[in-house]
Amino acid sequence: MRYYFDFLLAILLTALSYFIGSFLISNGLSVFLALIIGISVVSLGAITESLRAPMWLIILVPFPVGMVLLYLLLDEPLLTWLITYFITLAIYTIIHVFMSFIFKFHSLIPAWKLSN
Repeated sequence: MRYYFDFLLAILLTALSYFIGSFLISNGLSVFLALIIGISVVSLGAITESLRAPMWLIILVPFPVGMVLLYLLLDEPLLTWLITYFITLAIYTIIHVFMSFIFKFHSLIPAWKLSN
């Protein structure tokens, strides 16, 4: 049961980072579109992890999916998309550091454990 809670929390926090990042730079994604990206990215990471892929691949595989989905769903020029993506990654990293350090939650980036 804990895995499913962590999985859902990872989806919501990932979607939140895409939502906030897009809102800060452009008109922003709707909550629904941010959830689509969050579900896709986290699910792909979980599938890669379940296939016992190396940690570097678990981290690497979801990135192109998030990038492409953000580009397609944001519907902004390339430079705006690129800035939005980097802002989103910064927000994602801040959320991960906070969740990992305070709550010992590691599911946002499974291979990147910031605390014991």
